[in-house]
Formats: sequence, C-alpha cells, structure tokens
Amino acid sequence: MSPTVRTARHDDYDDIVDLTSDVWADRAMADYIPDVFRDWVDDDGPNRKTLVVDVDGHAVGLAQAVILTETEAWFQGMRVDSDHRGKGFGSLLTEHLIEWAADAGASVGRSMVFSWNEAGLGQSLAAGFEAVTSFRWAHPDPADETPEMTVRNDPTTAWRYWQESDGRGVLSGLALDSGESWALSTLTRETLDRLAADQTVLTVGDDGPQGMACRVRTTDADGEQLAEYAVGVWSDVDAARALFTAIAADAATLGVDGTRVLIPETPRHVAQAAYASGNIDECPDFVLEIDGLEELS
Repeated sequence: MSPTVRTARHDDYDDIVDLTSDVWADRAMADYIPDVFRDWVDDDGPNRKTLVVDVDGHAVGLAQAVILTETEAWFQGMRVDSDHRGKGFGSLLTEHLIEWAADAGASVGRSMVFSWNEAGLGQSLAAGFEAVTSFRWAHPDPADETPEMTVRNDPTTAWRYWQESDGRGVLSGLALDSGESWALSTLTRETLDRLAADQTVLTVGDDGPQGMACRVRTTDADGEQLAEYAVGVWSDVDAARALFTAIAADAATLGVDGTRVLIPETPRHVAQAAYASGNIDECPDFVLEIDGLEELS
C-alpha cells in the first residue's frame, strides 16, 4: 500500500508511542511526543496542523506545523519509524506542511534540531532546510541578589540595544516565541512592549544599556516550574554578570524552581554565560529555515 499523508487522529496514539520509543535510544532522555500528541490532535485548527504518514493503516511518520506570526511558521515533532527511514517520508510530510503553511500566509518556515541529532539534521537538510543560527540555554538559579548595574523594565532601551547587539546578528533576529514553547520567531518592538506589560523586559547598565533580556512565560518541566527568557544578550563579562543576576532575582520573585535563558552560540557568549550564570547546557541547538514557502507549495 502506498503511503498516505493525512491529519493525525487520537487512534494513532499507540503507533506514535511505538515510532518514538527508540528515537533517542542512545541518550538518557525520553521523547516528549507521546506526552503532547493528544493535545496536538485536539488543538488542530487554522494555526496548527499535525500530519502523519499512513502505511497499511498505521502511522509511521509524524510532523506538525504552527503559524507563529503573519509570515512565520514553525515545523516540529518530525519523526519517522525506524523501519521506514530512508524512504523520503520526512520530505513528504514537509511538502504537505509547507503547502498548508503557505496557504495560511507564511513565507518562511523554521525548525529546531539538537546539535547531536545527526539523523534529524540530515532529514532537515534533505527536506530543503538550511541552518541559519544556533543557540544554547543558560540556567541561572533563582536568587534574591542585587546586580551591580542599574536594572530597568524598559522596552524602548531594550529594543535599541537588541538592534545594535552582535547577538541579534548571530541569532538572525530570532528569539524564543512568546506563544509556542520551544519555537523561535523574529523578536519585534511590539513583542517587547507587550512583554514589558505582561511579563518583564530587563535592561542593565549605568551609562547606557549594556545588556537586555525578556521573560516570556513560566512553564512546568519535569515536575519543576521554570521561568523562560526569550533571549539574553550583553556587551562584556561585567554586563553578563549583572544581567544574569537580574534574571536570577526576577525569577526569585516568581517563586520558580529554575530558569531557561536563550543565548547566542558564540565563544564569547557561551564562556561569559558559563562564568556569570554557572550553569549552561552541554550542547547547542540548531535552527534551520526554509524560505519562499509560497513558491514551494
């Protein structure tokens, strides 16, 4: 029977559990897909589409697309059963999701792949994506401390600093999306204004801005509550220390267990974040992009 691409259903759940059971067998981590699959099915609509590849009545491939902004789509959850890899099912899913996202108005699609996930990187490149940036997570512990620089909740100053920062260039203007967990979208002035009112936007510096960060949400992860910060950028090691202290203090006011701060993947940023925050992820994550969706659909 030829493979068929169709909308995911609740009765695909057992197949999804099976095909994700050995995705990262060599890593001490479980795939998150079984935990969210039923929610993905329930949430399908104008801004979200979950597809499977069906072979002989069984789901052997999975992927989802989410519309983040008027022009940006996010592709995630790409999985293909180990017995069906190498058959082009990942590209087949991507083609259908590109068509769906283009019809929804998106002109660019992106996805995230762990840097150690060789199969995922190869699958993404085969589907037409190109690597555009990489980032890493820093995790300063919440602490009631006072930074050695002035801290403000100031979206205007934060936006000015973001536009001029080398971190913005490294990240291609992207930061953690405020609506979709684990997705990145273009950070805009409007987003900072909204976050300053609903969450917080932090700037540090005594004689002009020397760093900025913005909190997008609190979330539960592995039984702990985390404060998530869309991005953190700074000018030097002193500014890094002040910014991560400000983040730690902000998180402490929320009573959360930990933090997650997206930082640019450069030697300077990673080294200074490790020094200032004391805790960064071991490996970076890659963001891949496919442009001109309307022309590909």
